[in-house]
Amino acid sequence: MSALPAGRLVGVGVGPGDPELMTLKAVRALGAADVVAYFAKLGNSSHARAIAHAHFRAGVEELPLGYPVTTEMPKDEAPYRDAIAGFYDASAKAVAAHLDAGRTVAVLSEGDPMFYGSYMHLHVRLADRYPTEVIAGVTGMSGCWSLAGAPIAQGDDVLSVLPGTLAEAELARRLAGADAAVIMKVGRNLPKIRRALAAAGKLDRALYVERGTMSGGYCERLETRADGPAPYFAIVLVPGWGGRI
Repeated sequence: MSALPAGRLVGVGVGPGDPELMTLKAVRALGAADVVAYFAKLGNSSHARAIAHAHFRAGVEELPLGYPVTTEMPKDEAPYRDAIAGFYDASAKAVAAHLDAGRTVAVLSEGDPMFYGSYMHLHVRLADRYPTEVIAGVTGMSGCWSLAGAPIAQGDDVLSVLPGTLAEAELARRLAGADAAVIMKVGRNLPKIRRALAAAGKLDRALYVERGTMSGGYCERLETRADGPAPYFAIVLVPGWGGRI
């Protein structure tokens, strides 16, 4: 008996939260998928699934992929690296089983699959073995600066995208050299981010955006935002466009 033809792997960007910001191409891909996979912390619901679920075809098989750890242990230590690498290996194996059976597997990704997305960990493990397509998605940062009505960069502006997990001195150094910046992974790093912006002389330009494009989303000046931890869906923006035309 001849082997089944390999299935297709499709990384589907579902955008930053508002289901209406999903692309037509993403909607079509979900309608054609045999299996829809999505990431979430074990015991939690998937935000990506909540965004895209209305476009699943009837009877589609769902494949939840549950992170064993998120912020419970330091990310630069071996126990975390070993746990998360093992998780991605096991997730890739689970997806590959469907691909080997000739099924099309759509893997959901909040924002864009290739920008801080978990999908990329499957992509590097599987894309050289199976037909693969990546469908771009609207990023969380573009959703946030649109909500804020903040022109972020223009002309020769240099835009830096920085994780708030960087060391404070390194964050300040990079902010000082950027015309505009997006700071992601805010969470418990908010007080450090505020200090780094002050050291770089850019705190007065910084905007705090929470749940951009989602229900309850809002924006305020970072100077007025309390120092308590920020939720997962929060970004700090430093708009550029200093020499306006």
